Amino acid sequence: MKQYNLGIEATLEIIGGKWKALIICLLMSGVKRTGELQRSIDGISQKVLIQQLRELESDGLVRRHVYQQMPPKVEYSLTEYGVTTNKIVDVMCTWGRENIALRQQQGEDIILLENKEPAL
Repeated sequence: MKQYNLGIEATLEIIGGKWKALIICLLMSGVKRTGELQRSIDGISQKVLIQQLRELESDGLVRRHVYQQMPPKVEYSLTEYGVTTNKIVDVMCTWGRENIALRQQQGEDIILLENKEPAL
């Protein structure tokens, strides 16, 4: 029997780590292919991305759809259960933005790229 001392342990077991919350966040906007995800997550290797996606799929948060065509096409999306993580990820994003703003006020040279205007 698996035991947890705190509920957060169960949460971190599934969406903890460096990449999983980012992957979930990106999939919240819709279906993505492996390459799209990799381009959107700076510093993640294809091997690690696929490993993380498989773990999220195994935990029931992500659905993998393979099209039987050449070249092969694979798409990922959140399952209904995966969408329930929206509250957690949204709170993490809000806290992160507030943390960055605080650090900027304290004089740290830091930027949040999601707020940066696109170059024309």
